[in-house]
Amino acid sequence: MYEYIRGNIADISPANIVIEAGGLGYFINISLNSYSQLSGKKDTKLFLHQIVREDAHILYGFADLSERELFRNLISVNGVGASTAIMMLSSLTPDEIRSAVATENVAVLKAVKGIGAKTAQRIIIDLKDKLGKIAESGQIFLATDNTIRNESLSALVMLGFVKKDAEKVVSKILQEQPDATVESVIKQALKRL
Repeated sequence: MYEYIRGNIADISPANIVIEAGGLGYFINISLNSYSQLSGKKDTKLFLHQIVREDAHILYGFADLSERELFRNLISVNGVGASTAIMMLSSLTPDEIRSAVATENVAVLKAVKGIGAKTAQRIIIDLKDKLGKIAESGQIFLATDNTIRNESLSALVMLGFVKKDAEKVVSKILQEQPDATVESVIKQALKRL
């Protein structure tokens, strides 16, 4: 099992990255969270998780250890595979996932493509104790503006904006106008980005 890889970024897209190390190019699947942290860099260190199947050896890379740990917790849940876990980490930040689990917010998890009500409940039941300890020491977001934040961010990322930039703008808009609707947040964000 590989722990991490350090090398030059040969190619990067929102879903994967090619890192050249020791004369080899490693194709690694990444989340949008990692992509937003890595875009613009020439070299990097990624923490890895390897899945070995009969027909493939698949690498998943993460910009920080906490994201990899969350990925491993997610794939330990029955019914959540690596693709679904990456989709969750691309749609929500690790803190938002921990917050949704800690506050038992099924709606936030269900908003992720591929997650139904039963899977969301299973994630909460299986991970509440594991992630609850982590979330207590971390930042917990308010559940009410979480949905507006998530929907706005998802829309902006789909429109091609960098998630990190969109997060800053959406946070600022929600601080200025806590009662803003998703539509108004997106309209204002489009003017500011």
